[in-house]
Amino acid sequence: MRDLLVYLRDYRRESVLAPLLKLAESLMDLLVPLVVAAIIDEGIAHADQGLIWGRFALLIGLAVLGMGFSFAAQWMAAKASVGFATKLRQALFDHIQSLSYRELDTLGTDTLITRMTSDINQIQNGLNLALRLLLRSPFIVFGAMVCAFAIDVPSALLFAVAIPLLSLVVFGIMLSSIPLFAQVQQALDQLLGMTRENLTGVRVIRAFCKEQAEIDEFDRRNDALTHMNEHVGHLSALMNPATYLIINVATIFLIRQGALRVQAGALQQGDVVALYNYMAQIVVELVKLASLIITINRALACARRVQDMLEVQPSMAYPQALPATLPATSEAVHFDHVSFSYSQTGDAALTDIDFSAQRGQTIGIIGGTGSGKTSVVNLIARFYDATKGTVLVDGIDVRAYPEGALIDKIGIVPQKAVLFEGSIRSNLLWGNPEATDQDIWNALATAQATEVVRGKDGQLDASIEQGGRNLSGGQRQRLTIARALVKRPQILILDDSASALDFATDLALRRAIASLPGTMTVFIVSQRTSSVRQADQILVLDDGRLAGVGTHDELMGSCRVYQEIYYSQFPDERPRTRDLASVQGVIA
Repeated sequence: MRDLLVYLRDYRRESVLAPLLKLAESLMDLLVPLVVAAIIDEGIAHADQGLIWGRFALLIGLAVLGMGFSFAAQWMAAKASVGFATKLRQALFDHIQSLSYRELDTLGTDTLITRMTSDINQIQNGLNLALRLLLRSPFIVFGAMVCAFAIDVPSALLFAVAIPLLSLVVFGIMLSSIPLFAQVQQALDQLLGMTRENLTGVRVIRAFCKEQAEIDEFDRRNDALTHMNEHVGHLSALMNPATYLIINVATIFLIRQGALRVQAGALQQGDVVALYNYMAQIVVELVKLASLIITINRALACARRVQDMLEVQPSMAYPQALPATLPATSEAVHFDHVSFSYSQTGDAALTDIDFSAQRGQTIGIIGGTGSGKTSVVNLIARFYDATKGTVLVDGIDVRAYPEGALIDKIGIVPQKAVLFEGSIRSNLLWGNPEATDQDIWNALATAQATEVVRGKDGQLDASIEQGGRNLSGGQRQRLTIARALVKRPQILILDDSASALDFATDLALRRAIASLPGTMTVFIVSQRTSSVRQADQILVLDDGRLAGVGTHDELMGSCRVYQEIYYSQFPDERPRTRDLASVQGVIA
Protein backbone atom coordinates (compact mmCIF):
# COMPACT_ATOMS: atom_id res chain seq x y z
CA MET A 1 0.00 0.00 0.00
CA ARG A 2 2.89 2.35 0.77
CA ASP A 3 4.11 2.24 -2.85
CA LEU A 4 0.63 3.14 -4.06
CA LEU A 5 0.39 6.24 -1.87
CA VAL A 6 2.18 8.17 -4.62
CA TYR A 7 -1.22 8.38 -6.32
CA LEU A 8 -2.51 10.21 -3.25
CA ARG A 9 0.03 12.99 -3.74
CA ASP A 10 -2.46 15.41 -5.31
CA TYR A 11 -4.82 14.95 -2.35
CA ARG A 12 -2.48 15.69 0.55
CA ARG A 13 -4.66 18.50 1.88
CA GLU A 14 -7.82 16.36 1.87
CA SER A 15 -5.93 13.43 3.40
CA VAL A 16 -4.81 15.60 6.32
CA LEU A 17 -8.01 17.59 6.79
CA ALA A 18 -10.37 14.57 6.72
CA PRO A 19 -9.01 12.88 9.89
CA LEU A 20 -8.52 16.25 11.63
CA LEU A 21 -12.14 17.16 10.98
CA LYS A 22 -13.24 13.76 12.33
CA LEU A 23 -11.19 14.43 15.46
CA ALA A 24 -13.00 17.74 15.81
CA GLU A 25 -16.30 15.89 15.48
CA SER A 26 -15.11 13.40 18.12
CA LEU A 27 -14.34 16.25 20.47
CA MET A 28 -17.93 17.44 20.10
CA ASP A 29 -19.13 13.93 20.99
CA LEU A 30 -16.90 13.80 24.07
CA LEU A 31 -18.23 17.14 25.32
CA VAL A 32 -21.89 16.03 25.17
CA PRO A 33 -21.86 13.84 28.36
CA LEU A 34 -20.26 16.71 30.29
CA VAL A 35 -22.99 19.12 29.16
CA VAL A 36 -25.68 16.56 30.06
CA ALA A 37 -24.07 16.15 33.50
CA ALA A 38 -24.17 19.95 33.98
CA ILE A 39 -27.87 20.03 33.05
CA ILE A 40 -28.63 17.35 35.66
CA ASP A 41 -26.35 18.59 38.45
CA GLU A 42 -26.81 22.32 38.03
CA GLY A 43 -30.01 22.85 36.09
CA ILE A 44 -32.41 20.16 37.24
CA ALA A 45 -31.03 19.93 40.77
CA HIS A 46 -31.48 23.67 41.32
CA ALA A 47 -34.55 24.08 39.05
CA ASP A 48 -32.61 26.61 36.99
CA GLN A 49 -34.63 26.81 33.77
CA GLY A 50 -32.28 29.35 32.23
CA LEU A 51 -29.28 27.10 32.73
CA ILE A 52 -31.19 24.09 31.37
CA TRP A 53 -32.20 25.91 28.19
CA GLY A 54 -28.74 27.40 27.84
CA ARG A 55 -27.09 23.99 28.08
CA PHE A 56 -29.73 22.59 25.72
CA ALA A 57 -28.80 25.27 23.20
CA LEU A 58 -25.17 24.30 23.71
CA LEU A 59 -26.06 20.67 22.92
CA ILE A 60 -27.76 21.81 19.72
CA GLY A 61 -24.68 23.84 18.87
CA LEU A 62 -22.39 20.88 19.49
CA ALA A 63 -24.63 18.71 17.29
CA VAL A 64 -24.57 21.28 14.47
CA LEU A 65 -20.82 21.70 14.72
CA GLY A 66 -20.30 17.93 14.83
CA MET A 67 -22.53 17.46 11.80
CA GLY A 68 -20.64 20.18 9.93
CA PHE A 69 -17.29 18.63 10.78
CA SER A 70 -18.64 15.20 9.78
CA PHE A 71 -19.97 16.40 6.41
CA ALA A 72 -16.72 18.22 5.65
CA ALA A 73 -14.65 15.19 6.66
CA GLN A 74 -16.80 12.89 4.54
CA TRP A 75 -16.42 15.17 1.53
CA MET A 76 -12.65 15.39 1.98
CA ALA A 77 -12.30 11.63 2.45
CA ALA A 78 -14.51 10.89 -0.55
CA LYS A 79 -12.59 13.32 -2.75
CA ALA A 80 -9.25 11.86 -1.73
CA SER A 81 -10.29 8.19 -1.99
CA VAL A 82 -12.15 8.54 -5.28
CA GLY A 83 -9.36 10.64 -6.78
CA PHE A 84 -6.78 8.14 -5.57
CA ALA A 85 -8.75 5.21 -7.03
CA THR A 86 -9.17 7.08 -10.34
CA LYS A 87 -5.45 7.74 -10.69
CA LEU A 88 -4.56 4.21 -9.59
CA ARG A 89 -7.02 2.64 -12.03
CA GLN A 90 -5.70 4.84 -14.84
CA ALA A 91 -2.11 3.95 -13.97
CA LEU A 92 -2.96 0.24 -13.88
CA PHE A 93 -4.79 0.46 -17.20
CA ASP A 94 -1.87 2.32 -18.80
CA HIS A 95 0.54 -0.25 -17.40
CA ILE A 96 -1.52 -3.14 -18.75
CA GLN A 97 -1.56 -1.47 -22.17
CA SER A 98 2.25 -1.34 -22.08
CA LEU A 99 2.57 -5.09 -21.49
CA SER A 100 3.40 -7.40 -24.35
CA TYR A 101 1.36 -10.39 -25.41
CA ARG A 102 3.74 -12.58 -23.41
CA GLU A 103 2.82 -10.91 -20.09
CA LEU A 104 -0.87 -10.75 -21.00
CA ASP A 105 -0.87 -14.47 -21.77
CA THR A 106 0.75 -15.18 -18.41
CA LEU A 107 -1.50 -12.96 -16.29
CA GLY A 108 -4.83 -13.81 -17.89
CA THR A 109 -7.80 -11.60 -18.71
CA ASP A 110 -9.88 -12.54 -15.63
CA THR A 111 -7.08 -11.50 -13.28
CA LEU A 112 -6.59 -8.17 -15.03
CA ILE A 113 -10.29 -7.33 -14.89
CA THR A 114 -10.51 -8.25 -11.20
CA ARG A 115 -7.55 -6.01 -10.37
CA MET A 116 -9.05 -3.13 -12.34
CA THR A 117 -12.50 -3.33 -10.77
CA SER A 118 -13.07 -5.23 -7.54
CA ASP A 119 -9.59 -4.82 -6.03
CA ILE A 120 -9.39 -1.07 -6.65
CA ASN A 121 -12.94 -0.62 -5.33
CA GLN A 122 -11.90 -2.39 -2.11
CA ILE A 123 -8.84 -0.13 -1.84
CA GLN A 124 -11.03 2.94 -2.35
CA ASN A 125 -13.47 1.87 0.38
CA GLY A 126 -10.63 1.02 2.77
CA LEU A 127 -8.94 4.38 2.22
CA ASN A 128 -12.23 6.26 2.68
CA LEU A 129 -12.96 4.55 5.99
CA ALA A 130 -9.36 4.87 7.17
CA LEU A 131 -9.33 8.63 6.59
CA ARG A 132 -12.56 9.02 8.54
CA LEU A 133 -12.40 6.44 11.31
CA LEU A 134 -8.86 5.19 11.83
CA LEU A 135 -8.03 8.07 14.19
CA ARG A 136 -11.56 8.82 15.36
CA SER A 137 -12.31 5.51 17.08
CA PRO A 138 -9.09 5.29 19.15
CA PHE A 139 -9.45 8.99 19.98
CA ILE A 140 -13.00 8.41 21.30
CA VAL A 141 -11.93 5.35 23.32
CA PHE A 142 -8.98 7.01 25.01
CA GLY A 143 -10.71 10.37 25.21
CA ALA A 144 -13.64 8.76 27.01
CA MET A 145 -11.27 7.10 29.46
CA VAL A 146 -9.48 10.38 30.12
CA CYS A 147 -12.78 12.16 30.69
CA ALA A 148 -13.89 9.36 33.03
CA PHE A 149 -10.74 9.71 35.11
CA ALA A 150 -11.24 13.48 35.12
CA ILE A 151 -14.74 12.97 36.58
CA ASP A 152 -13.94 10.33 39.20
CA VAL A 153 -10.83 8.15 39.48
CA PRO A 154 -12.31 5.23 41.51
CA SER A 155 -15.26 4.89 39.13
CA ALA A 156 -13.01 5.25 36.09
CA LEU A 157 -10.98 2.22 37.16
CA LEU A 158 -13.87 0.15 35.79
CA PHE A 159 -13.00 1.58 32.36
CA ALA A 160 -9.42 0.38 32.77
CA VAL A 161 -10.79 -3.15 33.26
CA ALA A 162 -13.67 -3.06 30.75
CA ILE A 163 -11.71 -1.62 27.80
CA PRO A 164 -9.04 -4.38 27.71
CA LEU A 165 -11.74 -7.06 28.05
CA LEU A 166 -13.81 -5.49 25.26
CA SER A 167 -10.70 -5.17 23.09
CA LEU A 168 -9.81 -8.81 23.71
CA VAL A 169 -13.28 -10.02 22.69
CA VAL A 170 -13.67 -7.74 19.69
CA PHE A 171 -10.21 -8.23 18.21
CA GLY A 172 -10.09 -11.90 19.15
CA ILE A 173 -13.28 -12.57 17.19
CA MET A 174 -12.03 -10.35 14.39
CA LEU A 175 -8.66 -12.11 14.07
CA SER A 176 -10.38 -15.50 14.14
CA SER A 177 -12.86 -14.43 11.47
CA ILE A 178 -10.43 -12.92 8.96
CA PRO A 179 -8.91 -16.24 7.73
CA LEU A 180 -12.38 -17.79 7.68
CA PHE A 181 -13.67 -14.93 5.56
CA ALA A 182 -10.75 -15.56 3.18
CA GLN A 183 -11.75 -19.21 2.90
CA VAL A 184 -15.36 -18.23 2.29
CA GLN A 185 -14.26 -15.84 -0.46
CA GLN A 186 -12.14 -18.54 -2.06
CA ALA A 187 -15.04 -21.00 -1.96
CA LEU A 188 -17.30 -18.32 -3.45
CA ASP A 189 -14.79 -17.73 -6.26
CA GLN A 190 -14.79 -21.46 -7.02
CA LEU A 191 -18.59 -21.57 -7.04
CA LEU A 192 -18.78 -18.53 -9.32
CA GLY A 193 -16.15 -20.07 -11.58
CA MET A 194 -18.21 -23.23 -11.89
CA THR A 195 -21.35 -21.18 -12.55
CA ARG A 196 -19.60 -19.19 -15.28
CA GLU A 197 -18.29 -22.39 -16.83
CA ASN A 198 -21.76 -23.94 -16.81
CA LEU A 199 -23.41 -20.89 -18.36
CA THR A 200 -20.72 -20.65 -21.03
CA GLY A 201 -20.87 -24.34 -21.87
CA VAL A 202 -24.61 -24.89 -21.41
CA ARG A 203 -25.02 -26.21 -24.96
CA VAL A 204 -22.30 -28.82 -24.45
CA ILE A 205 -23.79 -29.84 -21.09
CA ARG A 206 -27.19 -30.37 -22.70
CA ALA A 207 -25.66 -32.18 -25.68
CA PHE A 208 -24.15 -34.77 -23.31
CA CYS A 209 -27.14 -34.86 -20.92
CA LYS A 210 -24.98 -33.74 -17.99
CA GLU A 211 -27.50 -31.35 -16.48
CA GLN A 212 -28.19 -33.42 -13.37
CA ALA A 213 -24.51 -34.11 -12.76
CA GLU A 214 -23.74 -30.39 -12.90
CA ILE A 215 -26.70 -29.62 -10.63
CA ASP A 216 -25.44 -32.15 -8.09
CA GLU A 217 -21.94 -30.67 -8.20
CA PHE A 218 -23.34 -27.16 -7.81
CA ASP A 219 -25.43 -28.28 -4.83
CA ARG A 220 -22.38 -29.87 -3.23
CA ARG A 221 -20.25 -26.74 -3.56
CA ASN A 222 -23.12 -24.48 -2.59
CA ASP A 223 -23.79 -26.54 0.56
CA ALA A 224 -20.10 -26.39 1.47
CA LEU A 225 -20.14 -22.61 1.03
CA THR A 226 -23.30 -22.39 3.14
CA HIS A 227 -21.72 -24.38 5.97
CA MET A 228 -18.62 -22.18 5.88
CA ASN A 229 -20.77 -19.04 5.99
CA GLU A 230 -22.76 -20.45 8.88
CA HIS A 231 -19.57 -21.25 10.80
CA VAL A 232 -18.07 -17.80 10.35
CA GLY A 233 -21.49 -16.28 10.98
CA HIS A 234 -21.80 -18.08 14.30
CA LEU A 235 -18.37 -16.79 15.30
CA SER A 236 -19.15 -13.23 14.25
CA ALA A 237 -22.52 -13.41 15.99
CA LEU A 238 -20.71 -13.80 19.31
CA MET A 239 -19.44 -10.22 19.09
CA ASN A 240 -22.64 -8.38 20.00
CA PRO A 241 -23.75 -10.57 22.94
CA ALA A 242 -20.18 -10.85 24.29
CA THR A 243 -19.50 -7.12 24.10
CA TYR A 244 -22.89 -6.16 25.48
CA LEU A 245 -22.51 -8.70 28.29
CA ILE A 246 -19.24 -7.08 29.28
CA ILE A 247 -20.60 -3.57 28.90
CA ASN A 248 -23.77 -4.37 30.84
CA VAL A 249 -21.80 -6.00 33.67
CA ALA A 250 -19.46 -3.01 33.66
CA THR A 251 -22.48 -0.68 33.66
CA ILE A 252 -23.97 -2.47 36.67
CA PHE A 253 -20.73 -2.09 38.60
CA LEU A 254 -20.43 1.49 37.37
CA ILE A 255 -23.93 2.43 38.56
CA ARG A 256 -23.34 0.65 41.88
CA GLN A 257 -20.01 2.39 42.34
CA GLY A 258 -21.55 5.68 41.26
CA ALA A 259 -24.43 5.29 43.71
CA LEU A 260 -22.02 4.65 46.55
CA ARG A 261 -19.92 7.64 45.54
CA VAL A 262 -23.04 9.84 45.24
CA GLN A 263 -24.25 8.63 48.64
CA ALA A 264 -20.84 9.50 50.09
CA GLY A 265 -21.08 12.97 48.58
CA ALA A 266 -17.98 12.44 46.40
CA LEU A 267 -19.91 12.33 43.11
CA GLN A 268 -23.02 13.92 41.64
CA GLN A 269 -25.85 12.19 39.78
CA GLY A 270 -25.00 13.89 36.49
CA ASP A 271 -21.46 12.57 36.66
CA VAL A 272 -22.78 9.00 36.87
CA VAL A 273 -24.85 9.61 33.73
CA ALA A 274 -21.76 11.04 31.99
CA LEU A 275 -19.71 7.98 32.96
CA TYR A 276 -22.42 5.70 31.58
CA ASN A 277 -22.47 7.65 28.30
CA TYR A 278 -18.71 7.34 27.98
CA MET A 279 -18.97 3.60 28.55
CA ALA A 280 -21.57 3.36 25.74
CA GLN A 281 -19.37 5.42 23.41
CA ILE A 282 -16.42 3.12 24.03
CA VAL A 283 -18.24 -0.09 23.11
CA VAL A 284 -19.68 1.46 19.94
CA GLU A 285 -16.28 2.71 18.81
CA LEU A 286 -14.55 -0.59 19.52
CA VAL A 287 -17.06 -2.45 17.35
CA LYS A 288 -16.57 0.19 14.63
CA LEU A 289 -12.80 -0.14 14.91
CA ALA A 290 -12.96 -3.93 14.57
CA SER A 291 -15.08 -3.64 11.43
CA LEU A 292 -12.73 -0.96 10.12
CA ILE A 293 -9.66 -3.11 10.62
CA ILE A 294 -11.30 -5.98 8.70
CA THR A 295 -12.04 -3.59 5.82
CA ILE A 296 -8.51 -2.17 5.91
CA ASN A 297 -7.03 -5.68 5.90
CA ARG A 298 -9.04 -6.50 2.79
CA ALA A 299 -7.95 -3.22 1.20
CA LEU A 300 -4.29 -3.95 1.99
CA ALA A 301 -4.59 -7.43 0.47
CA CYS A 302 -6.10 -5.92 -2.67
CA ALA A 303 -3.39 -3.23 -2.70
CA ARG A 304 -0.73 -5.94 -2.67
CA ARG A 305 -2.43 -7.61 -5.63
CA VAL A 306 -2.54 -4.35 -7.58
CA GLN A 307 1.06 -3.56 -6.64
CA ASP A 308 2.14 -6.99 -7.87
CA MET A 309 0.49 -6.19 -11.19
CA LEU A 310 2.23 -2.81 -11.43
CA GLU A 311 5.58 -4.47 -10.76
CA VAL A 312 5.23 -6.72 -13.81
CA GLN A 313 7.69 -5.24 -16.30
CA PRO A 314 7.06 -5.40 -20.06
CA SER A 315 9.52 -7.66 -21.82
CA MET A 316 9.74 -5.38 -24.87
CA ALA A 317 11.73 -2.16 -25.16
CA TYR A 318 11.34 0.42 -27.91
CA PRO A 319 13.91 2.91 -29.25
CA GLN A 320 13.06 6.59 -29.57
CA ALA A 321 13.62 6.82 -33.33
CA LEU A 322 14.43 4.76 -36.40
CA PRO A 323 18.06 4.32 -37.47
CA ALA A 324 19.55 7.35 -39.24
CA THR A 325 20.21 5.38 -42.44
CA LEU A 326 17.47 3.15 -43.78
CA PRO A 327 18.36 0.20 -46.01
CA ALA A 328 17.24 0.12 -49.62
CA THR A 329 15.49 -3.19 -50.14
CA SER A 330 12.60 -4.67 -52.08
CA GLU A 331 11.84 -7.10 -49.27
CA ALA A 332 8.74 -6.29 -47.25
CA VAL A 333 9.36 -9.03 -44.68
CA HIS A 334 12.35 -11.27 -44.05
CA PHE A 335 12.67 -14.02 -41.46
CA ASP A 336 16.34 -14.80 -40.79
CA HIS A 337 16.49 -18.25 -39.15
CA VAL A 338 13.84 -17.35 -36.56
CA SER A 339 12.92 -19.57 -33.62
CA PHE A 340 10.28 -18.73 -31.05
CA SER A 341 8.67 -20.16 -27.91
CA TYR A 342 5.81 -18.73 -25.87
CA SER A 343 7.61 -19.35 -22.57
CA GLN A 344 11.29 -19.38 -21.77
CA THR A 345 11.20 -23.03 -20.74
CA GLY A 346 8.46 -24.29 -23.06
CA ASP A 347 8.76 -26.17 -26.34
CA ALA A 348 9.53 -24.13 -29.43
CA ALA A 349 6.47 -22.97 -31.38
CA LEU A 350 8.70 -22.09 -34.37
CA THR A 351 12.09 -23.48 -35.29
CA ASP A 352 14.55 -22.02 -37.83
CA ILE A 353 12.00 -20.20 -40.00
CA ASP A 354 13.76 -18.55 -42.97
CA PHE A 355 11.97 -16.85 -45.88
CA SER A 356 11.56 -13.52 -47.67
CA ALA A 357 8.44 -11.74 -48.94
CA GLN A 358 8.83 -9.08 -51.62
CA ARG A 359 6.70 -5.95 -51.71
CA GLY A 360 3.42 -6.54 -53.52
CA GLN A 361 3.55 -10.31 -53.12
CA THR A 362 0.81 -12.46 -51.67
CA ILE A 363 2.16 -14.98 -49.19
CA GLY A 364 0.07 -17.97 -48.18
CA ILE A 365 0.72 -19.74 -44.88
CA ILE A 366 -0.80 -23.17 -44.42
CA GLY A 367 -0.34 -26.09 -42.08
CA GLY A 368 -2.10 -28.30 -39.59
CA THR A 369 -3.60 -27.16 -36.31
CA GLY A 370 -0.85 -26.00 -33.94
CA SER A 371 1.80 -25.87 -36.66
CA GLY A 372 2.72 -22.23 -35.88
CA LYS A 373 0.91 -20.26 -38.58
CA THR A 374 -0.40 -17.54 -36.25
CA SER A 375 2.95 -17.40 -34.46
CA VAL A 376 4.64 -16.39 -37.70
CA VAL A 377 2.37 -13.41 -38.37
CA ASN A 378 2.44 -12.38 -34.70
CA LEU A 379 6.20 -11.98 -35.02
CA ILE A 380 5.80 -9.72 -38.06
CA ALA A 381 3.72 -7.26 -36.03
CA ARG A 382 6.04 -7.78 -33.03
CA PHE A 383 3.31 -8.95 -30.72
CA TYR A 384 6.08 -11.27 -29.50
CA ASP A 385 9.85 -11.13 -29.85
CA ALA A 386 11.71 -13.95 -31.55
CA THR A 387 13.72 -16.18 -29.25
CA LYS A 388 16.43 -16.61 -31.87
CA GLY A 389 17.04 -15.00 -35.23
CA THR A 390 15.78 -11.72 -36.65
CA VAL A 391 12.53 -10.52 -38.19
CA LEU A 392 12.99 -7.66 -40.65
CA VAL A 393 10.27 -5.38 -42.03
CA ASP A 394 11.40 -3.14 -44.90
CA GLY A 395 14.95 -4.23 -44.11
CA ILE A 396 14.79 -3.02 -40.48
CA ASP A 397 14.77 -5.24 -37.42
CA VAL A 398 11.29 -5.04 -35.88
CA ARG A 399 12.96 -4.34 -32.52
CA ALA A 400 14.46 -1.14 -33.99
CA TYR A 401 11.06 0.45 -34.67
CA PRO A 402 9.78 3.07 -32.19
CA GLU A 403 6.59 2.18 -30.38
CA GLY A 404 3.66 2.38 -32.79
CA ALA A 405 5.77 2.92 -35.91
CA LEU A 406 5.74 -0.72 -36.97
CA ILE A 407 2.05 -1.33 -36.37
CA ASP A 408 1.24 1.78 -38.47
CA LYS A 409 2.52 -0.14 -41.48
CA ILE A 410 0.45 -3.24 -40.80
CA GLY A 411 -3.24 -4.05 -41.04
CA ILE A 412 -4.21 -7.14 -39.05
CA VAL A 413 -7.36 -9.23 -39.16
CA PRO A 414 -7.05 -11.67 -36.22
CA GLN A 415 -8.47 -15.17 -36.01
CA LYS A 416 -11.26 -14.07 -33.71
CA ALA A 417 -13.32 -11.28 -35.25
CA VAL A 418 -13.79 -8.67 -32.54
CA LEU A 419 -16.07 -5.66 -32.94
CA PHE A 420 -16.84 -3.06 -30.31
CA GLU A 421 -20.10 -1.56 -29.17
CA GLY A 422 -20.97 1.47 -31.28
CA SER A 423 -21.77 2.10 -34.91
CA ILE A 424 -20.34 0.41 -37.99
CA ARG A 425 -18.62 3.69 -38.86
CA SER A 426 -16.96 4.03 -35.44
CA ASN A 427 -15.63 0.47 -35.69
CA LEU A 428 -14.21 0.92 -39.18
CA LEU A 429 -12.59 4.24 -38.28
CA TRP A 430 -10.30 2.36 -35.89
CA GLY A 431 -8.15 1.67 -38.95
CA ASN A 432 -7.97 5.32 -39.98
CA PRO A 433 -9.74 8.05 -37.96
CA GLU A 434 -9.36 10.44 -40.90
CA ALA A 435 -11.07 8.16 -43.43
CA THR A 436 -14.02 9.55 -45.37
CA ASP A 437 -17.29 7.73 -45.92
CA GLN A 438 -16.14 6.99 -49.48
CA ASP A 439 -12.97 5.38 -48.12
CA ILE A 440 -15.14 3.24 -45.83
CA TRP A 441 -17.45 2.18 -48.66
CA ASN A 442 -14.44 1.28 -50.83
CA ALA A 443 -13.06 -0.89 -48.03
CA LEU A 444 -16.46 -2.52 -47.52
CA ALA A 445 -16.67 -3.29 -51.24
CA THR A 446 -13.26 -4.97 -51.18
CA ALA A 447 -14.22 -6.92 -48.07
CA GLN A 448 -17.46 -8.10 -49.73
CA ALA A 449 -19.43 -6.41 -46.94
CA THR A 450 -21.34 -3.76 -48.87
CA GLU A 451 -24.64 -5.67 -48.79
CA VAL A 452 -24.17 -6.33 -45.06
CA VAL A 453 -24.07 -2.60 -44.30
CA ARG A 454 -26.70 -1.50 -46.84
CA GLY A 455 -29.09 -4.04 -45.36
CA LYS A 456 -28.91 -2.39 -41.93
CA ASP A 457 -31.10 0.48 -40.78
CA GLY A 458 -28.88 3.52 -40.75
CA GLN A 459 -26.20 1.75 -42.82
CA LEU A 460 -22.85 3.14 -41.56
CA ASP A 461 -24.63 4.48 -38.48
CA ALA A 462 -26.21 1.10 -37.70
CA SER A 463 -25.45 0.01 -34.16
CA ILE A 464 -23.22 -2.91 -33.28
CA GLU A 465 -23.67 -4.59 -29.93
CA GLN A 466 -20.79 -5.54 -27.71
CA GLY A 467 -18.63 -8.14 -29.42
CA GLY A 468 -20.81 -7.89 -32.53
CA ARG A 469 -23.50 -10.11 -31.02
CA ASN A 470 -26.09 -8.85 -33.48
CA LEU A 471 -24.03 -10.02 -36.49
CA SER A 472 -23.29 -13.44 -37.89
CA GLY A 473 -19.78 -14.86 -37.89
CA GLY A 474 -19.29 -14.13 -41.59
CA GLN A 475 -20.54 -10.57 -41.22
CA ARG A 476 -18.16 -9.94 -38.34
CA GLN A 477 -15.23 -11.30 -40.32
CA ARG A 478 -15.98 -9.15 -43.35
CA LEU A 479 -16.32 -6.00 -41.24
CA THR A 480 -13.01 -6.69 -39.47
CA ILE A 481 -11.36 -7.14 -42.89
CA ALA A 482 -12.86 -3.82 -43.98
CA ARG A 483 -11.54 -2.19 -40.80
CA ALA A 484 -8.00 -3.31 -41.70
CA LEU A 485 -8.41 -2.15 -45.33
CA VAL A 486 -9.56 1.32 -44.28
CA LYS A 487 -6.08 1.73 -42.80
CA ARG A 488 -4.49 1.27 -46.24
CA PRO A 489 -1.62 -0.73 -44.77
CA GLN A 490 1.65 -1.59 -46.46
CA ILE A 491 1.33 -5.13 -45.08
CA LEU A 492 -2.05 -6.86 -44.70
CA ILE A 493 -2.29 -9.95 -42.50
CA LEU A 494 -5.39 -12.12 -42.81
CA ASP A 495 -5.07 -14.67 -40.01
CA ASP A 496 -7.60 -17.34 -40.94
CA SER A 497 -10.07 -14.49 -41.26
CA ALA A 498 -12.25 -16.09 -43.95
CA SER A 499 -13.10 -19.32 -42.11
CA ALA A 500 -16.76 -18.31 -41.78
CA LEU A 501 -17.08 -17.30 -45.45
CA ASP A 502 -18.32 -19.54 -48.18
CA PHE A 503 -15.92 -20.44 -51.01
CA ALA A 504 -17.45 -17.99 -53.49
CA THR A 505 -17.21 -15.05 -51.10
CA ASP A 506 -13.69 -16.07 -50.10
CA LEU A 507 -12.66 -16.15 -53.77
CA ALA A 508 -14.25 -12.76 -54.47
CA LEU A 509 -12.50 -11.30 -51.43
CA ARG A 510 -9.08 -12.53 -52.51
CA ARG A 511 -9.58 -11.26 -56.05
CA ALA A 512 -10.69 -7.85 -54.78
CA ILE A 513 -7.64 -7.57 -52.51
CA ALA A 514 -5.33 -8.63 -55.34
CA SER A 515 -6.78 -5.92 -57.59
CA LEU A 516 -6.08 -3.10 -55.12
CA PRO A 517 -3.60 -0.50 -56.42
CA GLY A 518 -0.17 -0.15 -54.87
CA THR A 519 2.38 -2.64 -53.59
CA MET A 520 0.61 -3.96 -50.50
CA THR A 521 2.09 -7.23 -49.26
CA VAL A 522 -0.58 -9.70 -48.20
CA PHE A 523 -0.18 -12.62 -45.80
CA ILE A 524 -3.04 -15.13 -45.92
CA VAL A 525 -3.15 -17.66 -43.10
CA SER A 526 -5.66 -20.39 -43.87
CA GLN A 527 -6.55 -24.03 -43.47
CA ARG A 528 -7.89 -24.07 -47.02
CA THR A 529 -5.55 -24.76 -49.90
CA SER A 530 -8.06 -22.96 -52.14
CA SER A 531 -7.39 -19.73 -50.21
CA VAL A 532 -3.63 -19.83 -50.76
CA ARG A 533 -3.47 -21.63 -54.09
CA GLN A 534 -2.95 -18.45 -56.15
CA ALA A 535 -0.40 -16.94 -53.74
CA ASP A 536 2.98 -15.92 -55.12
CA GLN A 537 4.62 -17.95 -52.39
CA ILE A 538 3.22 -20.52 -49.97
CA LEU A 539 4.81 -21.37 -46.64
CA VAL A 540 3.96 -24.88 -45.44
CA LEU A 541 4.41 -25.32 -41.69
CA ASP A 542 4.62 -28.63 -39.88
CA ASP A 543 5.14 -28.68 -36.11
CA GLY A 544 6.75 -25.23 -36.13
CA ARG A 545 9.13 -25.94 -39.02
CA LEU A 546 9.05 -24.99 -42.68
CA ALA A 547 8.12 -28.15 -44.53
CA GLY A 548 8.10 -26.39 -47.88
CA VAL A 549 8.24 -23.02 -49.63
CA GLY A 550 7.05 -22.34 -53.16
CA THR A 551 4.07 -21.95 -55.43
CA HIS A 552 1.15 -24.35 -55.50
CA ASP A 553 2.53 -26.30 -58.46
CA GLU A 554 6.02 -26.50 -56.98
CA LEU A 555 4.71 -27.76 -53.63
CA MET A 556 2.44 -30.31 -55.26
CA GLY A 557 5.54 -31.84 -56.78
CA SER A 558 7.92 -31.59 -53.84
CA CYS A 559 6.13 -31.18 -50.46
CA ARG A 560 4.47 -34.25 -48.95
CA VAL A 561 2.77 -32.20 -46.17
CA TYR A 562 1.19 -29.85 -48.70
CA GLN A 563 0.07 -32.77 -50.83
CA GLU A 564 -1.63 -34.42 -47.85
CA ILE A 565 -3.49 -31.20 -46.98
CA TYR A 566 -4.53 -30.63 -50.58
CA TYR A 567 -5.76 -34.17 -51.25
CA SER A 568 -7.61 -34.26 -47.92
CA GLN A 569 -9.66 -31.30 -49.18
CA PHE A 570 -9.87 -32.41 -52.83
CA PRO A 571 -9.89 -36.22 -52.68
CA ASP A 572 -11.27 -36.49 -56.22
CA GLU A 573 -8.01 -35.10 -57.59
CA ARG A 574 -5.82 -37.73 -55.93
CA PRO A 575 -3.95 -39.61 -58.69
CA ARG A 576 -5.23 -43.13 -59.18
CA THR A 577 -1.74 -44.44 -59.85
CA ARG A 578 -0.80 -43.55 -56.28
CA ASP A 579 -3.80 -45.48 -54.95
CA LEU A 580 -2.92 -48.44 -57.18
CA ALA A 581 0.69 -48.40 -56.03
CA SER A 582 -0.46 -48.30 -52.40
CA VAL A 583 -2.70 -51.34 -52.95
CA GLN A 584 0.08 -53.22 -54.70
CA GLY A 585 2.43 -52.42 -51.84
CA VAL A 586 -0.06 -53.82 -49.32
CA ILE A 587 -0.57 -57.01 -51.37
CA ALA A 588 3.18 -57.48 -51.70
